[in-house]
Amino acid sequence: MAGRTTLLALLAGAAALADASQGDREPVYRDCVLRCDQWNCSGAGLQHFRSHQPIYMSLAGWTCKDDCKYECMWVTVGLYLREGYKVPQFHGKWPFSRFLFFQEPASAVASFLNGLANLVMLSRYRTSVPASSPMYHTCVAFAWRDQAFQENEP
Repeated sequence: MAGRTTLLALLAGAAALADASQGDREPVYRDCVLRCDQWNCSGAGLQHFRSHQPIYMSLAGWTCKDDCKYECMWVTVGLYLREGYKVPQFHGKWPFSRFLFFQEPASAVASFLNGLANLVMLSRYRTSVPASSPMYHTCVAFAWRDQAFQENEP
């Protein structure tokens, strides 16, 4: 019983630590996102956002709330820098400037190249290993599962 209670206490403590990044916990950031969401993401504000949002951003799935988080992140970063503090993380990531719809272009390019390498190697595997091999279908299934997982990473 005591072991179970200790484990629960440790898990609760770990969950509290993993709640948010420093930037996410910043009241300025939270207030900014709340105000931006109220003003820009409903009614006439949402219509204005949608009419001015570039087509590539909407096709990539960027929402008004995402845009609020991005803009408020930079407001908070500016505040930290003016006050002489180090730049905090937001949502577990360091802030990067957005290029087109990529917030981390180098990461996106690396993920694309990784996916391409996986497809090339899967193609080589399928051509060099006979389909009658005992684990052939299992390897192909896991390769496709891994490929699908990588494409869905943020």
